[in-house]
Amino acid sequence: MPRPSTKEDLLKAAQENYTELMNFIDGMTEKELNTPFDFSGQPSKKEAHWSRDKNVRDVLIHLYEWHKLMMQFPKNNEKVTDSKKAISILPPDYSWKTYGAMNIMFWKNHQETSLDAAKEMFKKSHADVMKLIENYTNEELFKAKYFCWTGNSCLGSYFVSTTSSHYAWALKKLKAHRKNCGK
Repeated sequence: MPRPSTKEDLLKAAQENYTELMNFIDGMTEKELNTPFDFSGQPSKKEAHWSRDKNVRDVLIHLYEWHKLMMQFPKNNEKVTDSKKAISILPPDYSWKTYGAMNIMFWKNHQETSLDAAKEMFKKSHADVMKLIENYTNEELFKAKYFCWTGNSCLGSYFVSTTSSHYAWALKKLKAHRKNCGK
């Protein structure tokens, strides 16, 4: 599916990818759910997330935490009229060069969270993000620089990144894990 460029496409892609991800998780065997992720023998999987996430819970928590960032982003900037005063989607201590450390912080903060709790947190945050998308017009979402606080991008690209694209990333990781479990 091409990257969404309209509100309708965004809502559709986000919901379809969410449903596919949750159906995949619901269809995982006990072995797949309980076997720790191990991609260490696969040199092509060198990005940090391949070693960071150890199980399904970690993946869901990652998605949930990015939903929280997305929910806060417009709130933090609702009164901003000067791009120089824009507040990043990332927490103040992080930048696009250091967001990997932020992802590790999310991971560390949820090591006591159960898989069932992570599922519920993710379900709720997905619903919340979908409601937030509904609040915007197509122009507000996809016209570049409509909001000064989105920089050279559009608000919709942030939503795509934290929903449909992120869900596709998660599904790819879980499918790779399933393949490993089948060895």
